[in-house]
Amino acid sequence: MQIKDLIPWGHDKETSRANENGTSSNPLVSLQRDINQVFEDFWHKVENGWNGDESVVGMFGPSTDVTETDKSVNVSVELPGMTEEDIDISLSGNSMTIRGEKKIEHEEEHKGVYMSERHYGSFHRTVPLPAGIDPDKAEATYKNGVLTVSLPKTEEALANIKRIPVKAA
Repeated sequence: MQIKDLIPWGHDKETSRANENGTSSNPLVSLQRDINQVFEDFWHKVENGWNGDESVVGMFGPSTDVTETDKSVNVSVELPGMTEEDIDISLSGNSMTIRGEKKIEHEEEHKGVYMSERHYGSFHRTVPLPAGIDPDKAEATYKNGVLTVSLPKTEEALANIKRIPVKAA
């Protein structure tokens, strides 16, 4: 059943007829089609997994900064409310995947009133990495809700860095 089945005028051929470019001239029919498309897109992503290019993965998408220096690639991810045990980091090929699950439960009883709140969310973020990362020297720290991963470059990668001087024309 669709929303238009509930709208008495949704069955009228005149109001639901599409114009030459395939859209309806009736604003309610157009609105209903747009809302249906939003829900179809959302459920398609839920059923088939979120694309790695999406900014939101799972229930929440943490802010991520990736910087590269001459000696390393550094990744910082904001994960407030999580603990070190909630976070999983794996390196595979030229990518790093960070996964986590946030579980917050709060229960309180005050003057005969009982309140219970639970919030859950999970995420995974895959970060592409350049060639020449030394996975054996990778380090991760978690402090004040921010995960920082330092991925040093290999000696070979460091040896291949060549600076090109810029001259005034």
